Amino acid sequence: MYRQRQLLFGMYMDAMRMDDVIDRCRTALATRSRVLLGVLNAAKIVELRRNPLLRESLMECDLLLADGQSVVWASKLLGRPLPERIAGIDIFTRLLFLAHRDDRSIALLGAKPDVLAEMQRVIGQRFPGLRIAYSHHGYYEAAETAQIAADIRDSGADMLFLGMTSPKKEIFLGSHGASLNVPVLHGVGGSFDIMAGITRRAPVAWQKAGLEWAYRLLQEPRRLWWRYLKTNTSFVQLTAREMINPARAFKPGRDSDAMPSGSMATSTQVRSLADD
Repeated sequence: MYRQRQLLFGMYMDAMRMDDVIDRCRTALATRSRVLLGVLNAAKIVELRRNPLLRESLMECDLLLADGQSVVWASKLLGRPLPERIAGIDIFTRLLFLAHRDDRSIALLGAKPDVLAEMQRVIGQRFPGLRIAYSHHGYYEAAETAQIAADIRDSGADMLFLGMTSPKKEIFLGSHGASLNVPVLHGVGGSFDIMAGITRRAPVAWQKAGLEWAYRLLQEPRRLWWRYLKTNTSFVQLTAREMINPARAFKPGRDSDAMPSGSMATSTQVRSLADD
């Protein structure tokens, strides 16, 4: 399959449709070769410029896709078009269908214990007989990470889904993805909450209009209004800058000079980046 990539905001993104992504995952399963899926929305594009951990982890991805209608619109405005938005929750659902149909096993890592348990119940209802080879909640200590990675590897799972916030999920996949021996790896962010029915997803009309972020803002206005205002404003500014002076491609381990002084990420700076 021909692979077309577009350089946008310093990152090479894959210009693919959903069916192309699923075909690539199907090939990875058949050949037991790795495909690490990464997604970019407006919030991550803003954050990766000052968070080297997030940026380096995204550069480890085998496919980097647009999970944000604003990113698709910006790509077309900049003359480097991406064909469509590929939302993390939609990839998650399609891959669950694939696993169920082809008798593949999955591993789940993330969310609170009660949310994870409810999501597994929902998966059991929607996909009867789907094998869950491993599951663990996302509220573990850093010292447990290596053992969790080893347990996932020993489970023999065909797919791994991480329901954790950014950049935690990207860092886990970037650090351990190559050693897990899992063909398909995908960080799905808040999709566990959606699958479990804890968070409501925006109606399709809102999604197509690029207003999924606004629908979530209506659900949690006090917590999210300032973050969205700040992120959306920064993304518009980055897009305008990209029109005048396109960013050069980031290079692994070589772009600390691209960040403002004092912006190296610390544990207190690692925060949730909501999907668009």
